[in-house]
Amino acid sequence: MILPILFIAESDNRGRGVFTSEKIPANTTIEISPVIVLSAKERKSIEETLLYHYIFEWGNNKKKGALGMGYISMYNHNYNANCVYEMDYDAGTMSIKTVKPIQAGEELYINYNAVPNDATPLWFDAI
Repeated sequence: MILPILFIAESDNRGRGVFTSEKIPANTTIEISPVIVLSAKERKSIEETLLYHYIFEWGNNKKKGALGMGYISMYNHNYNANCVYEMDYDAGTMSIKTVKPIQAGEELYINYNAVPNDATPLWFDAI
């Protein structure tokens, strides 16, 4: 399930991102999509490719990886995100939910630290 008001477009200095064509209230689930789960060995191999920037840690021990289908892997990072992602390991899905009101035309962001306002530096901050 992806809300039909979401679309992919160019994002300032970030490649492509996910945007909305209409206002979205806080606490709205905007996407629920399946993931392709990677074993720890497969994840290690993928980390040597461009796909490294599109996978998530997966599983209780976070050794596996997951590539989100739908728009999941296209949401850009922001330390003050307007959305949050949730993982359902049993169902093999991820969902995206707004944490604040979103305006039409606004980009939707998740915090790659898994908490909308977690300012812990990420791997790409060192680049």
